Amino acid sequence: MTEMNGAQALIRTLVDCGVDTCFANPGTSEMHFVAALDDVPEMRGVLALFEGVATGAADGYARMAERPAATLLHLGPGLGNGLANLHNARKARVPIVNIVGDHATYHAQYDAQLQSDIATVARNVSSWIKTVARPEDTGEAAADAVTRAAGPPGEVATLICPADACWLGGGVVAAPRTAATRAKVDDEVIEGIAKQLRSGEQSTLFLGGSAFRERALAAAGRIAAATGAVLLGETFSARVERGAGIQPIPKLAYFAEMAAQQLSGFRHLVLVDAKSPVSFFAYPDKPSDLVASGCEVHTLAAGGDDAVAALEALAEAVDAPETCPTLAPAGRPDRPTGDLTPDTIGQALGALLPENAIVSDESTTSGLSLGHHTAGCPPHDWLSLTGGAIGQGLPVGTGAAVACPDRKVLCLQADGSALYTIQALWTQAREGLDVTTVLFNNRSYAILNIELGRVGAKAGGPKAREMLDLSRPDMDFVSIAQGFGVQASRATTAEEFTTHLERALAEPGPALVEAMISGIG
Repeated sequence: MTEMNGAQALIRTLVDCGVDTCFANPGTSEMHFVAALDDVPEMRGVLALFEGVATGAADGYARMAERPAATLLHLGPGLGNGLANLHNARKARVPIVNIVGDHATYHAQYDAQLQSDIATVARNVSSWIKTVARPEDTGEAAADAVTRAAGPPGEVATLICPADACWLGGGVVAAPRTAATRAKVDDEVIEGIAKQLRSGEQSTLFLGGSAFRERALAAAGRIAAATGAVLLGETFSARVERGAGIQPIPKLAYFAEMAAQQLSGFRHLVLVDAKSPVSFFAYPDKPSDLVASGCEVHTLAAGGDDAVAALEALAEAVDAPETCPTLAPAGRPDRPTGDLTPDTIGQALGALLPENAIVSDESTTSGLSLGHHTAGCPPHDWLSLTGGAIGQGLPVGTGAAVACPDRKVLCLQADGSALYTIQALWTQAREGLDVTTVLFNNRSYAILNIELGRVGAKAGGPKAREMLDLSRPDMDFVSIAQGFGVQASRATTAEEFTTHLERALAEPGPALVEAMISGIG
C-alpha cells in the first residue's frame, strides 16, 4: 500500500469527519492538496475565481447544510482576499474549516515574495488557529479543526499547512471527534425569566441565531400570546425560516434612531441567542447602546445554548397555549404593473417566490419592502448580510445551492456590492447551480448617499457625490453575466421584470435578471 502524504491524510480526515466540500482558490503551495482530491474522490472541490467567493460560499453552505465546508486559500494574500466574508461568517456564527497554504517550513527563512505572518491575518476572524509542521500531524489537526468549527456555536477554524507538511509522506488519518451538543439552559434561569414576563411589566423577546428556526419561532409566539411580550429579531440573521404558517418576527431597524424607538418603553429585554442591540456605527450626538434607559437585559440562551429547548421550556413555564395563534397567513401580492421600483420588484418576488426557496439577500436599500411582500409566501429560508461586509450575497447563494441542490436559490443583489464578488456567477455556471439572481441596478451606492448626511458630514458637493455614483459609464450586468456563462436579461418595467423573473425561476440552472430601477440617474 502506498504511503499517504500529509495532504492525502488531511483530506481523508476531513471527509471522515463529515466535511466533504471545499471551496478553493489555490496556488503553488496548495498543489499537493489539489492533487490529493483525485485520491479522495468523496471530497468535492469547487473552484472560485476570487477568494472572497470561496469564503462566502463556505458560509452559505454551512448555513444550509448545518455542518462546515472547507476553504482552500493561497498564503497570506489569499487569506486577505477572503477576509471580508470570513468576517461575515464569524458574525453569523457558522462553521468553516479555513485551510491556508504556506511556504515549506525550511523556505520561510528566506522571506520570499509571498512570505507573510498568516496567523496574524487569520486572528481577525478565527477563534482557533493551528500551524501543522509535519505530515504526521495533518490528520489530527484536521479533526481538531472540524470539532472547533462545528461548535456550537459555529466558528471559523483556520489550519495553516506548510507545503512540505503536505507533500512529505507519513500522513496519518485521524478518527472523528465526538460532536458537542448545545447546552441545556438551567431551570432557574427559565423560571426567573418566566417570573419577569408574568409581572406585567413591558417586556420583549429579542431573537437571533438559532431562535429564527420554525420550532423556536412557534414557541416564542406562544410565549407572546401568554404574556403580552413583544417579539423582535436581530436586524440581520444568518438564516430565518419564514412564510405562511410560520410565526413572523419583526426585525430591529437598521437606522439607530428608528431602532431606539422600537426598543423604547420596555422594562425587560430578554436575549435569545442574540447580542444586546447596539447601533451599526457611531453617529454624532446619538447613543451607541440602543437599550432604553431603565431597561434590564436578561439572557435566556447564549450562542452555545439550546435556544429552541429553552423557549419551549419558557412557554411551558408561563402556561402558554399549546399552539401558536399568530402564524403568518398565506397570501401573495398581485403581479405588479407600471414603473419598475423597489416596491414593484418586491411585489413580483412575492407573487412568484417558489415554495422551499432559499433567498440570499444583499438588496440593501432596494429591499426595504421585501419582507412585507413575501411574508405570506410558501415557507422558505432567508439568509442575510450578517457582518456588514458587502459582497456576500452572490457567494452565499452559491454555497447554499451547493448544499441544497434540490432547492431553488434566489439571490437579491444590489449593484454596488455585486461588483465585490461578481465572479461567483462563473462558479454558478461551472457547477450548474440552480440560482436566479435579481440585480437591483440603481447606479449608486445608495446607502452611502443616506449615510453622508447621517454622520454629520456636509450635504456633499459634486466631488462627494462623484464618489458614491456608479454611472459614467453605466455597467451592463447582462453582458457581464453572459461573459461568465450565465443566462441574463434586462427589465425596465414591472411587467417586463415579472415575465423575466418567472421565466428564470421556471428553468434550472443559473440566470440573472437586471432590474433597471425607475427614477434613477
